[in-house]
Amino acid sequence: AQELSAQAFDKLSVALIENDHPNAIVTHGLPDEAFLRSLAPGKLVPMTKREVRSVCLSKLQLTQDAVCWDVGAGTGSVSIEMAQQAARGRVYAIEKNEQALALLQKNKDRFSQENLDIVPGAAPQACEDLPAPTHVFLGGTSGNLAEILAFLLRKNPHARIVATAVTLESAAALTGRMENFERAECISMQVSRASAAGSYHLMKAQNPVWIFTLQNGGACP
Repeated sequence: AQELSAQAFDKLSVALIENDHPNAIVTHGLPDEAFLRSLAPGKLVPMTKREVRSVCLSKLQLTQDAVCWDVGAGTGSVSIEMAQQAARGRVYAIEKNEQALALLQKNKDRFSQENLDIVPGAAPQACEDLPAPTHVFLGGTSGNLAEILAFLLRKNPHARIVATAVTLESAAALTGRMENFERAECISMQVSRASAAGSYHLMKAQNPVWIFTLQNGGACP
């Protein structure tokens, strides 16, 4: 398109654009390898892994015109998949870590997600001027869970919230907030991947993750 814009054509010309990949995958759960995780050797930015990300996106129940917040976006793996599913909506990736912000931009460019906005800073302060969300993913709250949840509910009392926890302290904090919502669910999942050990394969376990779904009104989790 950029090359064509610099050329002159007859007013009655017709352009035919063919899609090289007409059968794009539409299910969520992109491979972890699709995302950049580091700008320097040995310095990985946290990322919600493929299987956990798939379940979280399923729990969010996104709509095509959803307004989504990804708090503690990290590499942006959840933000990007949110943006792909909410094609007519808007996604705001909130992140305070400088290295993660640089990766977020690179991954956004990699997937050409024009409906994804990167918001530097910590929640909830960085979210003051954002539009009210319909869906929220809490991947990292930096100890500000109570403040963030209170802010979210002021913005939209019926926002659908999905949050993950990998530490006992975070899981306990989220469990303590379940009673404040009309509908609340918690699941625990642990993924194991096959790893070669000589001529055999052993299952190598990843850390367990708690996934919370919180909402006032709306459909059941």
